Amino acid sequence: MEKSQDEKKTAFVVLFSAVIMVLEIFFGLFSNSMALLADGIHMGSHVLAIGLSWRAYVLVRHLKRKQADNIDSEKVLTLAAYTSGVLLLLFAIFIIVEAVERFFVPNLEIRYLEAMVVAAIGLIVNIICALVLHDKSGHDDYNRHSAYLHVLADALTSIGAIFGLICAMIWNITWIDTIVSLICSAVIIRWATRMLFDTSKILTTKEKTK
Repeated sequence: MEKSQDEKKTAFVVLFSAVIMVLEIFFGLFSNSMALLADGIHMGSHVLAIGLSWRAYVLVRHLKRKQADNIDSEKVLTLAAYTSGVLLLLFAIFIIVEAVERFFVPNLEIRYLEAMVVAAIGLIVNIICALVLHDKSGHDDYNRHSAYLHVLADALTSIGAIFGLICAMIWNITWIDTIVSLICSAVIIRWATRMLFDTSKILTTKEKTK
């Protein structure tokens, strides 16, 4: 059985995002930008979450090839989305802890130019991924649609990182960078809880008679 378009597009997004994730985390540490580091970590959650979606597509394809009729493909894909929601909550907690610790570090030098360049690259990557995953026909594939929403949320954190860096550079108030990272965490938590709520309803609903 050949790979579906959803599987191919998801695989591209995962591999493409993984490269940018490494870049953002490295420069976040190098430039001492908590907002950029938060964006990189969120990109990591993006890679893991959509990576689960990718693996779910692969699993469903193998099950169909083996003609495993007793397996509900929709439930497999939904379970992958639910698991990614749990991981997102863990990443959000990590970002909050790091942001609070960074808030109490005095006289921290931030390399604004390097941080903003990489954050801008991350934003461009998220826009590209959103265009790849966008489904014009609607929400027929919940797994793909959840990945699409995740990319949009990731794009918002990239915008937040850039905004925080600009504010810190202009007014020399470095704690704005930390506040923005906390806002990004709130976005992640909100998105993750909505995903958990929606997917749990599907997972706990009895299978309809076809």
